[in-house]
Amino acid sequence: MANPFDLTGKVALVTGANTGLGQGMAVALAEAGADVCLVGRSAPDETVAKIEALGRRAHVILADLCSADGVGAIVAETVSALGGIDILVNNAGIIKRNDSIDFTFDEWDAVMNVNLRTLFFLSQAAAREMMKSGKGGKIVNIASMLSFQGGIRVPSYTASKSGVAGLTKILANEWAGHGINVNAIAPGYFATNNTAALQADETRNTEILGRIPAGRWGDPSDLGGAIVFLASRASDYVQGITLPVDGGWLAR
Repeated sequence: MANPFDLTGKVALVTGANTGLGQGMAVALAEAGADVCLVGRSAPDETVAKIEALGRRAHVILADLCSADGVGAIVAETVSALGGIDILVNNAGIIKRNDSIDFTFDEWDAVMNVNLRTLFFLSQAAAREMMKSGKGGKIVNIASMLSFQGGIRVPSYTASKSGVAGLTKILANEWAGHGINVNAIAPGYFATNNTAALQADETRNTEILGRIPAGRWGDPSDLGGAIVFLASRASDYVQGITLPVDGGWLAR
């Protein structure tokens, strides 16, 4: 049998792939054979180098995903530069921290715009192209532990990531008949630049590791298997799930 995880000849669009989880997933897709379009506010030079070292093509689109206005152009450029779009990974996201009693309109809107509004309309634009091509495709949203839990001091982030889990289900329901699989990954605690302060805080680091059955922080490469699975033929009958990759955090 042909390898169902093989992505040779596929084109993936990944948002927020400069470093960390986005970079780890973009490289994993390239390792499986995909060419990758990288979208974000700054040039992902390191990610491009890693992808090209694997013999795959990388194309960069500089865009501010705080607004959904340019999502159609992003998809069109991906198709023009790399020949199509088979996979969309909605990884870009932001977080604002403040007590809920003091949370501002701006803090709410900034997070919801990137994490939910742009995610939806970029998915819509990609799905339209996938339907037009007649080949279907894969959309993978990046959810969070706070798609399942409440958290503290991050009301817009929790609302947005709960919304991501819900959108994943409804889009799967509507687009499955077009050969488009829509699923999500919920990363747990990963060792990235965004969590450097937590890792350096001895008390919080000990508390976090004490809750994770695997006993360690995740490495961005730990998302590789999940993203390739959900982006490949191996997941053709998987729809609307939010898959935790968390070292057992939620099971605890």
